[in-house]
Amino acid sequence: MQPVDFTTLKAACGELRANWLPARTEQVFQRDRYTIAIALRTMKRRDWLDISWHPQATRICIGEPPPRIPDTFTFSQQLIHQLGGLALVAIDFIAPWERVVDLKFARRPGEEALYHLYVEVMGKYSNAILTDARNEIITAAHQVSQQQSSVRPIQTGQPYEPPPKLTGTIPSLGKSQARWQEGVSLIPGGIKRQLLKSYSGLSAALLDTMLLTANIATDTSTDALTGDDWDRLFACWQKWLQTLETGKFQPAGTENGYTVMGWAEVAPANNIQELLNQYYTDQLRQQLFSQLRHQLSQKLQNILGKLGSKAQTFKDRLQQSDQADEYRQKADLLMAHLQNWQPGMKEIILADFETNQPMAIALQPDKNAVQNAQKLYKQHQKLKRARAAVEPLLWEVQTEIDYLEQVEAAISQIDQYQTAADLQALEEIRDELIGQKYLEALEYRSRSTTDRASTNFHCYRTPSGFEVLIGRNNKQNDYLTFRVAGDYDLWFHAQEIPGSHVLLRLEPGKVPEETDLQFTANLAAYFSRARQSDQVPVVYTRSNRVYKPKGTKPGLVVYKQETIIWGQPGIIRNS
Repeated sequence: MQPVDFTTLKAACGELRANWLPARTEQVFQRDRYTIAIALRTMKRRDWLDISWHPQATRICIGEPPPRIPDTFTFSQQLIHQLGGLALVAIDFIAPWERVVDLKFARRPGEEALYHLYVEVMGKYSNAILTDARNEIITAAHQVSQQQSSVRPIQTGQPYEPPPKLTGTIPSLGKSQARWQEGVSLIPGGIKRQLLKSYSGLSAALLDTMLLTANIATDTSTDALTGDDWDRLFACWQKWLQTLETGKFQPAGTENGYTVMGWAEVAPANNIQELLNQYYTDQLRQQLFSQLRHQLSQKLQNILGKLGSKAQTFKDRLQQSDQADEYRQKADLLMAHLQNWQPGMKEIILADFETNQPMAIALQPDKNAVQNAQKLYKQHQKLKRARAAVEPLLWEVQTEIDYLEQVEAAISQIDQYQTAADLQALEEIRDELIGQKYLEALEYRSRSTTDRASTNFHCYRTPSGFEVLIGRNNKQNDYLTFRVAGDYDLWFHAQEIPGSHVLLRLEPGKVPEETDLQFTANLAAYFSRARQSDQVPVVYTRSNRVYKPKGTKPGLVVYKQETIIWGQPGIIRNS
């Protein structure tokens, strides 16, 4: 993830200064443990200023409105208590080339600041610190004790001390090319590395785009640079410093990140706020998506492994109980041939009633024939009772396995992050597993605003133009089948295979062609666990013939009057 460097911070603050000063502070909401959003209102607009001290995504920019969920963080409550109703009157750097921004709040524009909110953009050491007019710390996003840092503790009631001053050389627009080139090439080495070592205020991402614009490879040694190379690079260097001075930035997306210099541009942005908000929001969502998907997959694998072992144990017991009739048969034979028994016998061989084949019956020599028969009858009854007890337990475990395999199939379909809907679908699965008691709610801070499923279904069109909707998880499957579906719609699902509910939307009097049914069946097969198969049996029926028995887990249904059609997932896979 590309970090915010001094250039980006200066560009963002310059744009904020031009469009959002002065602004009234109306509300403070903490999005997560690293980000607050401050509602600002000017004479022309109202929006939310995001301030984040995330170790990889520290930033300050205009963001999206926060979700409508309770804010349980104390830091935001302390901020709104102090800053509510005040005016944001200034956004300044505490010193040239320092990545620390001072947001000043006063009763009204033109008055002295009553509070300072210092935003320190320093990677994993980033922070947000509120002080009063005397620079005494009121609260901090991350407090640092004397034991953690004897150099710069950050604690309530202590005076605010700025970070240690920069030790590197500060870039200067007035330095000649000869002196600049001499300083960079004094010790031979890779040009990118030498620039980073020689000057403060630079970042790897800035130099990557600068060197790309100058048509120089980042690992080129300073000894290998030609005169023309140095000329092109110095021209880019001067352009960078002039842009910092004039504030005429050009925000754009690049192949691997973004730029505010217009270099290596792939997609131009409307403004710096939109650029930063979109980039870091997408990056953090993608990071959260990967973490959550891994956690859910691992959890399901562990649970299914344990349930599989339990089911196998029950199956072994049922297999043993299959011998119940054999014990009864042996007891009947023995009772029918008491005259063949002799004291001390360890085994007796008698002809089977039905097949007339010899059957060996083990005996206990210290018991007579009747006692041995009684023992065999007892074993028969014991195994019958075991079957009666184990069968419902096996059914219960197998039902649980079927449900979790359905959840596992849904996760496997959401295999990579592309849009916010992918993360939302995964979060709904997480919330469902919390609701079903498979996950501890304390492990996660739910971002969902309602128990109702989202409606970001997969959507397709059949050859005849009919709409096809596909659920992305069990919550969506239930909502699609029992809330969205009309009486004339057709419901599809891979037969006895975990997968998505698929709905072919039909208006009254409309009849789908065979190609429409096949297309929908292909989708149902593709969005199932059998995605890699050549052919998959798919059932379809009227949606009003699909039922959910009371107490059934999410996503599990029963249906009747179904028709079977063979789906071909490869057609969807290869399209």
